[in-house]
Amino acid sequence: MQQSRTRGRPRNTEADRAILEATRDLLVADGYDALTMQAIADRAGVARQTVYRRWPSKSRLVADMMLDGRFAVGFEAPTDAAGGRAHDRSGSTAPDAVRAWLHAAALQVEDAEQVAVIRALASVAAENDDDGRLYAAFTAPGRAHLVGLLRAGVGAGDLRADADLDAAADAMIGAVLFTALTRTPARPGSLDALADVLISGLAAR
Repeated sequence: MQQSRTRGRPRNTEADRAILEATRDLLVADGYDALTMQAIADRAGVARQTVYRRWPSKSRLVADMMLDGRFAVGFEAPTDAAGGRAHDRSGSTAPDAVRAWLHAAALQVEDAEQVAVIRALASVAAENDDDGRLYAAFTAPGRAHLVGLLRAGVGAGDLRADADLDAAADAMIGAVLFTALTRTPARPGSLDALADVLISGLAAR
């Protein structure tokens, strides 16, 4: 049986992995602005032409690294001591769950590694047409967890059944990412105020 021919050299998965990992490590260590294709090649142990053969630009390489799932924001809110959801004093689950998520997420994006990646994401998204895919891939795990928390609030009767949980999740994630992009640590009071606004808009009537 004759095998079909393909143009060019076959992709070397080991080289691809080494390049993506080198990009991740250098991005965290030096930031997006200082990242160069030559430095990536040196760290990956390949020729610079090998990097350019696969990725035409630094922004495209970083975008693929993020879409490859090598970075993601967890954004997992803490649970109570019994392993369940947090409860406020009135017995409602949703308000404390939202506050806990916001505070936990704000702490996560103060991490130097997360800040470097989030700021790189903004630069890469500005240079590529698929910025929506980049943000979706980067925030997907945390967003799914957050929507799950909000959906639990609907199930408990705390939040409206017709509430747009996706929009609420996007607003919360956007608020947290903004603190990383502007390098302004979120004030606990402002996080609680945001939680109050969201809960007021989502609360069951």
